[in-house]
Amino acid sequence: MPFVKKKMFVKEKQKAFLYLMHEHGYTQREAQRFISKGRVLVNGEKMLKTAGEIEGEIEFIYFEPMSKGLEPTFIEEEFVVFDKPSGVLIHPQTKATPYSLIDELKYQFGRDANIAHRIDMETSGLVLCARNKKSEREIKMMFQERDMKKKYLAMVHGEFKKAQVVEAPLLRKQDESAVVRMIVSVHESGKPSKTSFEPLEYFPDLDMTLVECSPHTGRQHQIRVHLFHVKHPIVGDPIYGQRKEDFIRYLDRDLTPAMRIEKSGASRLLLHANELEFELYGKIYNVKSKSDFLKTCFQALV
Repeated sequence: MPFVKKKMFVKEKQKAFLYLMHEHGYTQREAQRFISKGRVLVNGEKMLKTAGEIEGEIEFIYFEPMSKGLEPTFIEEEFVVFDKPSGVLIHPQTKATPYSLIDELKYQFGRDANIAHRIDMETSGLVLCARNKKSEREIKMMFQERDMKKKYLAMVHGEFKKAQVVEAPLLRKQDESAVVRMIVSVHESGKPSKTSFEPLEYFPDLDMTLVECSPHTGRQHQIRVHLFHVKHPIVGDPIYGQRKEDFIRYLDRDLTPAMRIEKSGASRLLLHANELEFELYGKIYNVKSKSDFLKTCFQALV
């Protein structure tokens, strides 16, 4: 488990953030953030005052990354690219999350390495990761300035007959259930969103089309919602294109694999981040996934 609780003994009375800085190598900002999040415990109680002092035995909850052997597909001095499998989270959702991609990154490249952008848990494919704080700032700025070209592959329901560009504003709002759930929809008051779609191959026996998707903006669930908007939902999507009671059952983890295939067409979301193109440090990079997405699609249909 990546988050562990460890007992420590502080010989001399001192501010907690200074102890974390001097003994464990954290920056002042990191140390004070850990304290404010309740990750330092004194006599079993969370210490929340960032300027508070400690002495004697304390407990510290910290992230200890683990590896499952996932190797990066592309390595440079300042960054790496992982080809993430479907079902793997980018970051842990809670302290009880057993494994996520950040585990693999920090285990292999150290504490200062960080993930520069996100893809959904069920989306497979390329994830760009910075190896240090400096490259993290520059890569995140690149994403903010939209200097990153991304291409995805999606298997969608129906025959997607011709290329098209979808410009439909997206709004994220809370669903009306007791549990907080963020669902995105096309709405005139939403944020401007644009995606280009190019059909690659139609499979008449399945009535499905392999489509290349190029997002020009980076909204949450953008490709999924835009494809649903044009009546070609992604095969295996448990939310968009499903009845409300069914996607709530999925969110509650109450949807069996057989039911999911029956209702959505596949055992996983058939969306794959296939290509990244960007310029960094004066060099143009074009990174392509080595995964056989089409083979993955056929395996997920049964």
